[in-house]
Amino acid sequence: MARTWVLLRGLIRESRHWEQFPAQFQAAFPDDRVITLDLPGNGQLCEARSPTRVEDMVAHLRSSLSGGELKPPFHVVALSLGAMVAVSWLHDYPGEVAGAVLMNTSVARFSPFWQRLRVQNYGQVLQALLTPDRVRKEAIILALTSNRLDESARLELAKRWADYAATHGVTRTNALRQLYAAARFRAPASLPDSVPVLVLNGGGDRMVDPRCSRALAEGWEVPLRVNPDAGHDLTLDQGEWVLEQIGDWH
Repeated sequence: MARTWVLLRGLIRESRHWEQFPAQFQAAFPDDRVITLDLPGNGQLCEARSPTRVEDMVAHLRSSLSGGELKPPFHVVALSLGAMVAVSWLHDYPGEVAGAVLMNTSVARFSPFWQRLRVQNYGQVLQALLTPDRVRKEAIILALTSNRLDESARLELAKRWADYAATHGVTRTNALRQLYAAARFRAPASLPDSVPVLVLNGGGDRMVDPRCSRALAEGWEVPLRVNPDAGHDLTLDQGEWVLEQIGDWH
C-alpha cells in the first residue's frame, strides 16, 4: 500500500530549506507520496503567528491535513523542532501516525538546556536573529548546521536562502516564539507501542549536542542510528544516508 510521508523542518525553517531531499525521497520511494508542510510563521505561513506551544503546532497540522484528500495514518520525517511536533502528534493521536523518524532533536525531559542548544553557540544564534543582512544571517546558520559545505558552497546556498527570506521571511517575533515553544516542550515519558519510531543523529551536530538524541532514544527505548560526520541539518549533509536508514527500518 502506498504511504504518505510528511516532512517537517525545524526552527525558523520552511519547506524549501529541504532543498533536494524531497525529490531524493520520492525517487527512493516511487510508489509513495511525499509532502512538505510549513509550521505557522514559516514559509507559506510566514504571515501567521507562530504558536508558543508545540501542541498548538500539531493542531494546525491536523487541521491543514483534515480538509484534503490525504488521509491518516501518515509517516512523518522531522528535524529538530519539527521532530518535537512529530512526538507530540504521535503521542496524542497515535492512530494518525504510522511511524516517525526523528532527526537531531532534543527534549527537556531527557536533556539539560545547555545540551539542547549548545552554550558556545548562543552568541552566533543571537547574531543570526539580530542581523538585518539576510545573506549573513543564513551564512551564520549554515556554518552552525552543516558540516558538508565549504565556504564557497555555503555562501552560494546562503544567497539562495536569503532569497527565500526576502519573500517569506520569519519575523523576529515569530523566531522568538518558536524558540520559546521548543524550550518549554515537555515530552512524554513514553511513546505508544503502536507507532514505530527511529532516531537519526548527526554525530558532528554543533547546534544540538548529539547526547540529546542518545538520551531520548534510550529513554523511549527506540532505535538510534548515528552518522559520525553529519551536522545538525542531517538531510543537507547526508540525505542519501538518511534514506538508506529509513529504507532499512520501515
